[in-house]
Amino acid sequence: MPRMFIFGLGYSASHIAQSLQARGWEIVSTGSAGTLSFEDEGNVRLALADSDHVLSSVPPGGEGLDPVLDRYGAALAGKRLSYLSSTGVYGGTGGAWVDESAPVGTGRRTARAEADAAWLARGARVYRLPGIYGPGRSVFERIAKARAHRIDLPGQVFSRVHVADIAAGVLAGLDGPAGAYNLADDLPCSQNTLVEEACRLLGQAPPPLLSLEAAQLSPMARGFYAENRRVANGKAKRVLGWAPRFPDYATGLRALRATTNPAIASAAPIAASSDQR
Repeated sequence: MPRMFIFGLGYSASHIAQSLQARGWEIVSTGSAGTLSFEDEGNVRLALADSDHVLSSVPPGGEGLDPVLDRYGAALAGKRLSYLSSTGVYGGTGGAWVDESAPVGTGRRTARAEADAAWLARGARVYRLPGIYGPGRSVFERIAKARAHRIDLPGQVFSRVHVADIAAGVLAGLDGPAGAYNLADDLPCSQNTLVEEACRLLGQAPPPLLSLEAAQLSPMARGFYAENRRVANGKAKRVLGWAPRFPDYATGLRALRATTNPAIASAAPIAASSDQR
């Protein structure tokens, strides 16, 4: 039975673990829902010794240090490594497309870029992820809590990925070549478009259009609007044979909404972008 050791059994990593278990893999993990404590070095090292694959979803610590590599780096030798990174490493591009050849480390995610580079240097498959959504973590939950915003920023676009497509991408890459891979859908869009489509599916009016200042966002939320880019996913398609099951925001939202309203699932899909790499 193949075994995967997962550092940080969070939202995305939990979905990856479930997909692996459905295929007969054994999972050992750290995190609040994991089987081991990150600080339990003795048992972590024993479990690593018996694992062929290692996945980390642990974000970098201060000054770009990666907690996993810092504490357990020596125990990862000879393992097939996977790391969940962020497309934030590309910084802002004024809405232009970025692929894995684009420079990194120029945006607000400098620590993440350093951790990303450290895992690449170890020969890992590094999955750069944009905005993640899925069951229990989507614009629908933000609307229900009156936390969904429409901000008056013409030309602002974001890329997204459904958590099921992250899991499929990581599984596709298990035996693929080392390197960086963008896992994103085919159709970047504005946050306003996403909120409006979700409200349409819910049968309610969208929130008012506000300026960034009037919205009184938290510093973290304001940071979300500080960068503007479209993320190309062509390398993952070409090299790993991966394709998103949810290629655009509308398909993904309909699938989520269909869990409570099955009639939504029959709606026609929108056209995907033709400007992908």
